[in-house]
Amino acid sequence: MKCAVIGAGSWGTALGHHLARCGHEVMVFAHEAQVANGINREQRNPLYLEDLPLAPMHATTEYEQLFQPFDFYLWTVPTQVSRSLLEKVRDHIDISVPVVIASKGIENTTLLTLDEVFRDSLGPHASLAVLSGPSFAREVVLGFPTAVTIACKSEHTARFLQNAFASPIFRAYTTRDVVGVEICGAVKNVIAIASGICSGLGLGHNTTAALLTRGLAEITRLVVRMGGEEHTTAGLAGMGDLTLTCTGSLSRNRTVGERLARGESLDAIISSMKMVAEGIETTRSTYGLAQKMEVEMPITTEVYRILFEGKSITAGIRDLMERDPREERWL
Repeated sequence: MKCAVIGAGSWGTALGHHLARCGHEVMVFAHEAQVANGINREQRNPLYLEDLPLAPMHATTEYEQLFQPFDFYLWTVPTQVSRSLLEKVRDHIDISVPVVIASKGIENTTLLTLDEVFRDSLGPHASLAVLSGPSFAREVVLGFPTAVTIACKSEHTARFLQNAFASPIFRAYTTRDVVGVEICGAVKNVIAIASGICSGLGLGHNTTAALLTRGLAEITRLVVRMGGEEHTTAGLAGMGDLTLTCTGSLSRNRTVGERLARGESLDAIISSMKMVAEGIETTRSTYGLAQKMEVEMPITTEVYRILFEGKSITAGIRDLMERDPREERWL
């Protein structure tokens, strides 16, 4: 098959590498000429995962090349800039060809998921799917066994994409719950910031276990309110990705929390990071969405107040622990 990977950060590079390793013809669309040249000349991405050799694939900075016939597109552009790039390239995209959205987040200005952003831009008849699950980019390139979920309303398209990604070291499951997978993939990054704060403070395993459990509870509440399936949160896109992002040392969002706990300012953290930590801006949009949908999300609320309202970490933890006692509920 022939695939266009739009976005050449670590995640786009890793998935492009995987597809090329599967034998597909891959064209990577990169923002930086340095990245495109590195992939073409040295089979390496000089800015992201630079120490790892890549499977043969072609890279370009010319988005006009999207007019070529592709069997599917793979979108890995950060959420908050996805709409602006879509506006530039949508005339070159064949809406009958599946677009696999592998970015995770909720648009700040509209509180829309990326599936909704794409339908808003490309029209209601666009063929869309979402790929999510516990999958650090570096480990995908290294060939560690990985399992993900592909969500799509069309069972035929889901099966097609499942086969496209399948390999002895990469397994894809399918679901029709697009909104559930998207909300899980977005909000787990918010909980990961909280997990990083706990780690940075040295609060131990008890605290992390409680945080993940109650974090999953508030993710589930939002998923169900948005029309998703409760059981999705117990799967790869939910519990699986949440566990990885909250506990793995490669997690950018967890790292943000750790650095906040050590006293660094959010501005300093953002300016020093080469890759985007989606959870920062997703905290803003998740908080807004929770308010709009009237969903109780106390962990998200405290992370929002710490990041954007100057609340101290100590006060945030205290207010979480001193909430009114109640029966344990999931929804």
